[in-house]
Amino acid sequence: MTTHETASATDTDGITETTVDGIRTVLAPRSGLLTAGLLFRVGRADETLATSGITHLVEHLALHRHGLGDLHYNGATAATYTHFHVTGTPADVVEYLNGVCAALRDLPMDRLETEKEILRTEAAGRSHGPGQAAALWRYGSRSYGLVGYAEAGLHRLTADDVRAWARTRFTAENAVLWITGDRVPEGLDLTLPTGAWHPAPAATSALPVTPAYFQGDDGGVVLTAVVPRSTEAGLFAEVLGKELFRELRQKSGYSYTATADYSSRDTDSATVTAMADALPQKQDALVGAFIDVFAKLRAGRIDQADLDAVRASALAQFDTPELAACLLPGHAMNLLLRHRNLTAAEARAEIEAVTVADLHRVARAVWDDALMQVPGRGVDWAGLAAAPTESAGIATGRRYSAVNEGNGSLLLGREGISLVAPRGQVTIPYADCTLMQVYPDGARHLVGADGFTLTIEPTLFHVTAAELAALDRVVPAASVVRMPPRDPERIPQPRKTAPKAEPGTARHTWFTVLLWVLGIPAVLVGGFTALLAYVATRTAGDGGIPAEDARFLFACLILSAVFVIPWSILVRRRKQGLN
Repeated sequence: MTTHETASATDTDGITETTVDGIRTVLAPRSGLLTAGLLFRVGRADETLATSGITHLVEHLALHRHGLGDLHYNGATAATYTHFHVTGTPADVVEYLNGVCAALRDLPMDRLETEKEILRTEAAGRSHGPGQAAALWRYGSRSYGLVGYAEAGLHRLTADDVRAWARTRFTAENAVLWITGDRVPEGLDLTLPTGAWHPAPAATSALPVTPAYFQGDDGGVVLTAVVPRSTEAGLFAEVLGKELFRELRQKSGYSYTATADYSSRDTDSATVTAMADALPQKQDALVGAFIDVFAKLRAGRIDQADLDAVRASALAQFDTPELAACLLPGHAMNLLLRHRNLTAAEARAEIEAVTVADLHRVARAVWDDALMQVPGRGVDWAGLAAAPTESAGIATGRRYSAVNEGNGSLLLGREGISLVAPRGQVTIPYADCTLMQVYPDGARHLVGADGFTLTIEPTLFHVTAAELAALDRVVPAASVVRMPPRDPERIPQPRKTAPKAEPGTARHTWFTVLLWVLGIPAVLVGGFTALLAYVATRTAGDGGIPAEDARFLFACLILSAVFVIPWSILVRRRKQGLN
């Protein structure tokens, strides 16, 4: 086994660039064990929602044959790259990297279904980062928004799909190798399929306007913004973190964690993320104080002392022993993304040149592109627009009502589908459907490019299986994922309503009321008449009952008959069951 290496060149910082088996390679010496990493320019943002998980699946399959051992190695799949890295002796590094490349050339497809289950288990135990929800709201269900979704494509992916992805994305031209040594270890065989370098995907957008906000359930505040990659943006994030910590934790005591971060997104853009947590009773105050921090920085009230402190920390990295080896992973990543690598002298000069005015300009840019996750109430008062929570229009087509009244309706049109419910309306044009999960019980779960979702449950709408099957012909085939059967207990059922009255039940109710209406006066009048007759009899003299009393008694008898006769008839009919 031999290493195929081309001529190399060394830059002024002690980093050597060469090529191994067609793979761009960077080297820098470091004492101790070797550390190496093989980077590929492919990640979750390159997938579609219907194939999401395919890159992660390739990574797992490539590592399977390494099994258990004392060698420190791992793999990682991010939004724009996949990274295989290892630390050990030169022989360990050669064995690991050779094994990865051999597996990529011939993936162990007998492990396909097992690795899918492992990925599902991994996802179930994975905690969500502070910016994961924001990615979905900002980008929708494409490009960088896919990191906010589960790996929904695992049920669809076949062995041919996975092989094709490895053959076209895990290629020599789409890779960069870095090694913390002064030379390439002997015996390295990194033969991979030939292909092309793939640029980072263009970002999509689900936000009509920024700055914007959405309501989250995490109990804290998270703000993300996309800005051009720059030294001043990196330093601004550090200053922002210091200001948040000082105001939200040290001064007000609202937060335990209050911090900010700067991370590269792709070749030219980076994401600034700021976050702070709070107890429920302090969340409203936290939101106001968080926005006040940004208002201060946007107004240019940035302490020179804060800039000096973060500048000193940034410059201190250049005093690190074996600096070239420390810079090596970042150098390799820039090569992978085709972003310019600065020499140490150039990087120093840029850091030293940053001014408070530069940070002020970045602060305004961050706010202009801000997407803020807030607990509870909105923040329209701060000039942020609410991110859309429903679609602007509805499809034109046949309407299907819900089984339970008041639960909305479903509209199936030629161009799209809409679900109109009391809590809002969602419309997904078929051409923009990024995922349709089809269940054997007939249910369909659809996701639009803007991230809106709707689920059609045949049990909840007056729509037939044949009518739903028509969706399979209009939704792009590349977006369809057929799902396994669901547990019957997970299939929603219509809400139980009070049983309808049997014929005659309403009459029966009114009949009973009528009995009481007639019966009570009949008893009262009849009893009163009997009492009058008794008194009249006891008090009558030889002359008989006075004419006035006789007329009154006769009137009472007539009135009693008015109530008693119909009441007696009704009682008789009820006994006969004729009501």
